[in-house]
Amino acid sequence: MQSIKSAFRFVAALVLVPGLAGCFVSPGGESSSGGGQPGSRLRVALAFPPAENFSPYGADATLLSRLGVTEGLTALDANGAATPALAQSWRRENDRTWRFTLREASFQDGTHVTPSAVAEALNRATKAKPVPAALAGATLDAEADGSRGIRITTAAADPVLPMRLSSPSLAVLSPKAYEKKGAPTPVGTATGPFEIAKVGSGGSATLDRFDGYWGGRAHASGIDARFVKDGTARANAVRTGDVDIAEAIPVAQAATLGKATLKEAGTTRTTSLHLNARTGPFKDPKLRAAAREAVDSAVIVKGVFEGYADPGAGIYGPAVTWAESKRVKPKGRAAAARPDGTPITLATYDNRPELPEVAQVVQQQLEKAGFKVKLEVREYSRLESDALAGKFDAFIGARNSLLDTGDPVGILAGDYTCDGGYNLALLCDKDVDRAVQKADGTDGTGERQDAAMAAEAAVLGTDAVVPLAHQRIIAGVSTEVRGVVLDPYERTLVGAGTRR
Repeated sequence: MQSIKSAFRFVAALVLVPGLAGCFVSPGGESSSGGGQPGSRLRVALAFPPAENFSPYGADATLLSRLGVTEGLTALDANGAATPALAQSWRRENDRTWRFTLREASFQDGTHVTPSAVAEALNRATKAKPVPAALAGATLDAEADGSRGIRITTAAADPVLPMRLSSPSLAVLSPKAYEKKGAPTPVGTATGPFEIAKVGSGGSATLDRFDGYWGGRAHASGIDARFVKDGTARANAVRTGDVDIAEAIPVAQAATLGKATLKEAGTTRTTSLHLNARTGPFKDPKLRAAAREAVDSAVIVKGVFEGYADPGAGIYGPAVTWAESKRVKPKGRAAAARPDGTPITLATYDNRPELPEVAQVVQQQLEKAGFKVKLEVREYSRLESDALAGKFDAFIGARNSLLDTGDPVGILAGDYTCDGGYNLALLCDKDVDRAVQKADGTDGTGERQDAAMAAEAAVLGTDAVVPLAHQRIIAGVSTEVRGVVLDPYERTLVGAGTRR
């Protein structure tokens, strides 16, 4: 049965090839497919199209950082520690005040990165609606301090502020980005090695090298990016040489690429089932418990992810290396009730090709337990607002637990508290809020990790979220390409050193 399934997928991949062929053409009509000479443009296939017109404050923020467009004051290293970016150094002056020293850098519109420009960018982010996830539960005020300094004061002690400022949603843009009403534009106003030259109406973007980049000129002269939601088409485009880099390769297509082209890396991304705790059937914790007991994540890992994942253990998975030894068992869970044919609507998106398959397995498991399940699958950009508005009873999504800040507490505040800006479960529980608040106020790395795990246990104890699988990054990369950056936080993909 497995071989027939694989054969079918391979044939389907071949059918989808023409949809991408010829799409990757450099500005001016010159094909970017041949040669591989120094300065060649990179052809990149991405899974998610812009959902918010390239706003730096929402889901598009990561898209911008992955393409090397935007930067913040800091970045994260492989161990999750803050490292210099636009800020070359920093120091903590007291519990609530930090001073950052800027490096010499320029915006893509030719103006200098000044303390006043950086302060304006950060202060505007604090006023965005909804607030960026990196600022969930945090309040800060930035002001210029001398010719190269930025002083940031927080309402409460914030021991992880340098990590928080690494978030893609706190990217620094020039004053020009804020001239028009609405969300700021990153087009020509960011600081990264590549700048957006054109956004196409057909799901494409053209980026050119920013020659004034503080880190030195990028090796590639630009990027021709296409947003291709079909994962099989992305994989096949790499296999046939139509693209140089394709992210989020479906596990079903991994074998078609071969070892030389397939790149795999650990990630802190977890696929979870979110149950609407505010309205509908899952407002009842006993029905949430019934759903949680019905789900078998081992079946999902083996049957859908084909081994490119680990069974769901919590909000934090194996890539968060310290989590398992500190995990706390949830307490106070409700006893499961009999579903007795309770109708529910389960939703997910198809930009990540495994998710519809995961949803089908979960649908079967829930129906076996006694629920009546209606499955709804859409593209992510057409789904997010409805999910956050609570229009579904259950939602399956993939979320990087350290994406927003690199701090383990960040996702807890943003995703599971009453005021969280990305609360897919619409959870509002006083015990959870109390545990997250305690963790957020904890200093010291080990102590903060312990508090984060206690808060994780509080979240899991509500059964509003059911971890299904901890994923791994699978990317398709041409053998001619060097310098692709696959980090566990999934913030980077193409950088100044990426070339072919």
